[in-house]
Amino acid sequence: MRSYPTLPLLAATLAATLSGCTVGPNYAGPPKAAPVENTAFVRADAAAVSTAPPVAEWWKTLGDPTLDDLEAKALAGNADVAAAEARLRQAAASLGEERANRAPKASASAMYAHAHVPGLDLGSSSGNSGDGSGSGGTSGGGSGSSDLNLYNLGVNASWEVDLFGGQRRAIEAARASYEASDASLADVQVSLSAQVAGTYLNLRDRQQRIALGEQSIALQEEALGLTRQRRGAGTATASEVTQAEGQLATTRARLAPLKADRDAYRNALAVLTGQEPGALDAALGTSGDIPLPPATVAVGDPAGLIAHRPDVRQAERTLAADTARIGQAEAARFPRLSFMGLIGIGGTKFSDLTNLDDFVGLAAPQLSWSFLDFGRNKAKVTKAEAVRDEAEARYRGAVLTALQDAEDSLARYREGRIQVAELARARDKAAEAETLAAQRFAAGTATRIALLNARSDRNSAEQNLVSARAQLTAGYVSIQKSLGLAWK
Repeated sequence: MRSYPTLPLLAATLAATLSGCTVGPNYAGPPKAAPVENTAFVRADAAAVSTAPPVAEWWKTLGDPTLDDLEAKALAGNADVAAAEARLRQAAASLGEERANRAPKASASAMYAHAHVPGLDLGSSSGNSGDGSGSGGTSGGGSGSSDLNLYNLGVNASWEVDLFGGQRRAIEAARASYEASDASLADVQVSLSAQVAGTYLNLRDRQQRIALGEQSIALQEEALGLTRQRRGAGTATASEVTQAEGQLATTRARLAPLKADRDAYRNALAVLTGQEPGALDAALGTSGDIPLPPATVAVGDPAGLIAHRPDVRQAERTLAADTARIGQAEAARFPRLSFMGLIGIGGTKFSDLTNLDDFVGLAAPQLSWSFLDFGRNKAKVTKAEAVRDEAEARYRGAVLTALQDAEDSLARYREGRIQVAELARARDKAAEAETLAAQRFAAGTATRIALLNARSDRNSAEQNLVSARAQLTAGYVSIQKSLGLAWK
């Protein structure tokens, strides 16, 4: 029996000896984009916000079971979430592929070949014909021929030693890309939950404004009827009748787009939850109250926002991946060492496949180096460095944009609270005026028209307050979106 060196042992020894070098820059974490470690949000209203960490399922703080159900359905059935999850699986597969590339590659083969060689006479006793026929004959000018059968079973193996860490950098880049895809999925979930909440608020706003608008139409219709009666009695002019008719027509016209918006928002919620348009018409057909934000909003601090906001994390992980790819490009500039091994058995007869003592073994190390590439690999390194610089700039931009979103949302929320408070006072004053008008009408010192006008003023104040409340809660949603909703 022949004795050959053990290829796996040689490969392991060489790998341990030669693969200790990793070229390219090591990722040292994201750059400092803003001095926010020890600061708070400058536009935060101390009476309305706290530095406590925000909760992930923030919509539950609004106390609306219908909204909670819509959010759960959207996160489970939305098409954009499913697409982001598929991208995450792709990134996981790419990471597994890069890890597998470091291991040796092996394949098995089986071969049978029949060859007819003219002009070659090996003689009938040579036994080169596997089936005993056609041992070689001559014809015409005396030229001979021979038939040969070849049988072979073999195992081939190859392995490239990671001399300068190119494969390690590839795994590092793939791992960071996977983590970036994970952050991208969270970002989709953040945007989706905010979109569902915003659409739901718009729906409730339109439903309440439609109800108030219908009340306003009823009041104006009654006022128009009284004005026509006064016109018939000679106590009102034709101009007053025309003015009342125009006001009624305007109110009716304003109601039509509100109804169109209501239907559109119901359809949007159905699609966001992964259902066909119209699927939620029955469930969302009746008007409901606009959910209001809690008395105090947990916003955390800017440093926490940068650490947890998904789009910032995605930008940071992309920067890490692009940094590792510089090492990949650098490794291509240096020599490459690979090993190829082959072990096979066989011969000219089928029975030779059982002769394990007679086999062919081949071990072939190969060293290659593209030292004369006219700057191609250097250009690839320069390109990789530029890509990394772009990713760093995008990260800085993502941090600043995140801080801007948070500050703007807090400012709008603060002003929204003031607006709601003022409009609530205006509504209360309109209600007081209505009560006084009713008392004067009962006492006979005011007309029915005056009472209807007071009721219309209160109705308008109610509509303004409804819109302001919807905008205030929408501002709360914007805060949660700007904070990344504390998504993990």
